[in-house]
Amino acid sequence: MAKRAVRRRARKVLGEDPVAVVWCEVAKPIPVPPKDVHRAAGNGRLKSRHHWLLYVMGTLFFFVVVPLMLIDKATRLLEPRRTPRRSRSSSTSRGSRDTPSRDGDEPGGGIFDGDWNLAAGQALLRWYGHSPSPKRLVMLTRDRVCVAASPRRRLSPTKADDFRIVAEYPSAEVRVEGEAGRPRGFATFRLRFADGSWLEVGRLAEPDDADHFLRVIEG
Repeated sequence: MAKRAVRRRARKVLGEDPVAVVWCEVAKPIPVPPKDVHRAAGNGRLKSRHHWLLYVMGTLFFFVVVPLMLIDKATRLLEPRRTPRRSRSSSTSRGSRDTPSRDGDEPGGGIFDGDWNLAAGQALLRWYGHSPSPKRLVMLTRDRVCVAASPRRRLSPTKADDFRIVAEYPSAEVRVEGEAGRPRGFATFRLRFADGSWLEVGRLAEPDDADHFLRVIEG
C-alpha cells in the first residue's frame, strides 16, 4: 500500500482514512478545446511543464544537430545523382500512405466524452492548472471521490506528502468505473459524472495501490 507519508497526508486532507488511493495521469495529450471555451475556463495550461533539462537538450539539438543535418544534406546534393528504378508497387504503397488515419475520429481523443461544457470537459480544462505535474492522486472514501495534486513539477508517488485536494465530488455525482481483467500496466479507470460525461485516466503508479484500487472499484 501507499507509503506512510502519503497515507498520513491523505488522512489529514480527507479527515478520515481513505478506502483506496492511486496516483494516475491523463494518459494522452489533451485535445485542443474551442477558444471561447478555453477562455471561459481561464486559459489554463493544457500540458505539463517540461523539466529544464528538456529545454537544454532542445537548444543543443537546434544549434548542434540541425547544422550537422544540413551539412549532410548539402553533401548528398553535391554527389552525382542516380536515377532510381521505379518500383511496380510504388503506386500501391503510396496509396496506402495517403490513406488518412482514423485515430483522431474518436470524440475527445479517447480520454473524455468530447463535450467541453460538461463536468468531465471542465475538469480536463483545469487539469494542469492545479499543478505542472501530470500526476494526480485519486482518493476514495465511503461517500466521496477526491482528486489531489502536488505543487511540484516532479514527485515521487511513494514520498509525496505535500499534495492538496483540488476537486471533491460526492459519490452521488461521480462514479469510478474500471475494466476487469486488464494487465496492470495497461489498466485505466473512468470518472463518470452525473451529467453523463466521463474522463479516463491511466498510468497507475505503485503496483499495490493500483491493484487495491482496481479491486475496490470493480468489486
